[in-house]
Amino acid sequence: MATRDKAPKGAPCWTDLWTSDVEGSRKFYSELLGWEALEPNPEFGGYFMFSRDGIPVAGGMGDMPGMPAQNVWKVFLETDDIEKTLELTTEAGGKVESPATPVADLGTQAVLLDPTGATLGVWQPGTFPGFTVLHEPGAPSWFELYTRDYAGALEFYRSVFGWETESVGDTDDFRYSVGRVQGSDGEIGGIMDASGFLPEGVPANWAVYWDTTDLDETLEKLEALGGSITMGAQDTPYGRLAGASDPSGAQFRLRTPPT
Repeated sequence: MATRDKAPKGAPCWTDLWTSDVEGSRKFYSELLGWEALEPNPEFGGYFMFSRDGIPVAGGMGDMPGMPAQNVWKVFLETDDIEKTLELTTEAGGKVESPATPVADLGTQAVLLDPTGATLGVWQPGTFPGFTVLHEPGAPSWFELYTRDYAGALEFYRSVFGWETESVGDTDDFRYSVGRVQGSDGEIGGIMDASGFLPEGVPANWAVYWDTTDLDETLEKLEALGGSITMGAQDTPYGRLAGASDPSGAQFRLRTPPT
């Protein structure tokens, strides 16, 4: 288990679900991961929180006016200067999709598109730091970018978010780097060369991994709840991993840590 007051600058700090089936998603994830779905907040357009043992772990949102939900999870990286981050984003070839917007006293958010085509949130915390517990059942444990432009992604996250990257694989079958930032206790996320397996028409994208005590049991429950397995369970040095999607099609990953 890892607890913290806030994420280091440049590290993943929050994730939320944009779903076309709010009530179905609230029920699905609560039953699958043992979360509690808190009530939607009318002040924030119906945005709601998922919590675990009373601690926020993720957010959720339904359709917005003129914008049907795309059934995706979005990862946010922490910044202490959101305007500077957006300036660096455009200088590095990215695009600001949604400008810096205050969310009451909780913080300021923005949404950008990195140069490889992946959507990413940015969060400058006020009173709300994002998730504060990682690496335990029902909490996030890892974050991973799948991109067709591996070299471009490495350069972008280094220059905009201060990542220091280290290659852990450099073959056509597995080209992957992990990132660290100043103040982090360890690796904070990974970047994978997905040019060989991303389906045509599927853009670069970020994935979030949720920890579970028994992956195979969780996958059985997932299918019983109407979800789908997108990548079968496999044992790795980092634990037993699988890919999944919820009944609306939002994709995520699951992991049981190595013993």
